[in-house]
Amino acid sequence: MEDFQVSDHDLSDLALSEYLQAEAIAVDTETMGLLPQRDRLCLVQLCNPEGKVTALKIAKGQTDAPNLKRLLEAKNVVKVFHFARFDLATLRYSLGIQVQPVFCTKIASKLARTYTQRHGLKDLVQELEQVELDKSAQSSDWGNAANLTAKQLSYAANDVRYLLNLRQTLIEMLVREERLEIAKECFECLPTIVSLDLLQFKDVFEH
Repeated sequence: MEDFQVSDHDLSDLALSEYLQAEAIAVDTETMGLLPQRDRLCLVQLCNPEGKVTALKIAKGQTDAPNLKRLLEAKNVVKVFHFARFDLATLRYSLGIQVQPVFCTKIASKLARTYTQRHGLKDLVQELEQVELDKSAQSSDWGNAANLTAKQLSYAANDVRYLLNLRQTLIEMLVREERLEIAKECFECLPTIVSLDLLQFKDVFEH
């Protein structure tokens, strides 16, 4: 696997320096489930425009990662997620990281690709990158950090490897359809939505 490394607990100072030089980086997380208050964070994946992928193992009981926090809170680096709402909640609850600024490819897809209801990462990569992702390792035991399989690590890397290209294509589509500004407003709302999620409000905008 090209330029791929696995690290424990936090980014090295060298890796932090390299990632901070990027205008945007791709980010994803792997957890034990879908509830941040119950299901712990196990892995954080990063990828920069040069294709440098890091899979950062988060230990059980770990509550901070200072270099990762510095990177994900750096205002000069856009953090690109697919379904950022979940990852932001997990990173905030587990490591106290207030991620900013953010671009969410799922939100962007829903605003730009109104000709389809298929907005999953696999569908996006298939259409926009002509690559079929293997998602068979998605529901697996990410908590067994010492024994993550090659298949799991390949899956984790692929979840960030295409996000920066997707962002660029989706920006072009949003500009064409005159929806880029509303997308930016959606991204800026995400921290508040995450706060509501962590407080377990279902939908305060319902009638």
